[in-house]
Amino acid sequence: MELKEKNAKIFLICGKARHGKTTMGNIIKEYAEKKSMKSANTLIALYLKTYAKQFFGWDGKESTKPRELLQQLGTDIIREKLNKPTFFIDRTIEDIEILSHFFDVITIDDIRFPMEIESIKNKYKDTIVVKVVRTDFDSELTKEQEKHKTETALDDYPDENYDYIIDNDKDLDSYKNKIIKMLEEVL
Repeated sequence: MELKEKNAKIFLICGKARHGKTTMGNIIKEYAEKKSMKSANTLIALYLKTYAKQFFGWDGKESTKPRELLQQLGTDIIREKLNKPTFFIDRTIEDIEILSHFFDVITIDDIRFPMEIESIKNKYKDTIVVKVVRTDFDSELTKEQEKHKTETALDDYPDENYDYIIDNDKDLDSYKNKIIKMLEEVL
């Protein structure tokens, strides 16, 4: 793979569980690659999910995702009890430093906290922050999971701090068209 000299464009994708963040990341990747750009999708929770697979027996499937374990391990234990609030952000920033030598576009589709947005934006100026909104949608989360910080930390984050807010309120084609319109403006 060829090394690059310029920085990658970074997309931070925010939103509630099951609102279409990963779908957006995949659409961005597909669009960039059609434009002959190299694209990579990664996660703030990449290492958290690795822990869940390697040490707690998760098979990696979305349908069996141990959301409570991920919330407890990532937020309650690592961020709070161990007092490592930037643990995942620091690792992601290190990954971006490496990946930006190989990729033109990097998406991170699981942004959950204002600190994640601000830390990455402060380090990488070519960052686009996108909020996905899906109204009238049953999240399939328990009430306890819906109230967890990973689902509520961005509730009061000002809309003007997002570069784009995209409604995922109709069908997949409509959603994809909105994402492509954004991409035509920034890529």
